Amino acid sequence: MVDPVSIALGAALVLVVVALHYAEGTGWEPTGDMSQEVLERRAESVPETEFPEPMNRSIGGGGATGAIPAGEAEGELGEAEEEEGDEGFDPSAIPEDEVEYYEVEFAKEGETIEVANNETILDAGEDEGWDLPYACREGQCVSCSGQITDGPAGEYIRHRQNEALFEDDMEEGYCLTCVAYPTAEFTIETGEQP
Repeated sequence: MVDPVSIALGAALVLVVVALHYAEGTGWEPTGDMSQEVLERRAESVPETEFPEPMNRSIGGGGATGAIPAGEAEGELGEAEEEEGDEGFDPSAIPEDEVEYYEVEFAKEGETIEVANNETILDAGEDEGWDLPYACREGQCVSCSGQITDGPAGEYIRHRQNEALFEDDMEEGYCLTCVAYPTAEFTIETGEQP
């Protein structure tokens, strides 16, 4: 059985506590919203990136997605520096009367299109309406990589920037379509990673 005296006593005690709380107050005040301040401090500690992708989750400029195999650390950096021969290459600086067009066959799409030497392979494919893979558009990851089936990539394309592929990857025909500009005709399989 329920004891009505206990219920009445409990209710009276609750009313007394509530009355005291509102009569005297506790002095407690909620803290202000500091989420914006935390975000601003975090943003100051992360280097700026110039990624054009609104949903890119990379912080600090991305980087290569694979580790250097054991025993290959020496020499790889030297090769990467040698390959930087395209550093300073500015495709937008090519005068309009010097723009050349090359036939590029996209093997998986089953079509051949003309690509200008001042247009990336990725952009040309997207202009055709193809859903080609990519992430950073800065040559810092291998999401957009493709494999040129005709031979070493250096014989068919020129990278504006390449921070993800090593010389041996390029020798096997791999390129970064987001920063690769054609210099000859070739066939490419997109979505192929080294």
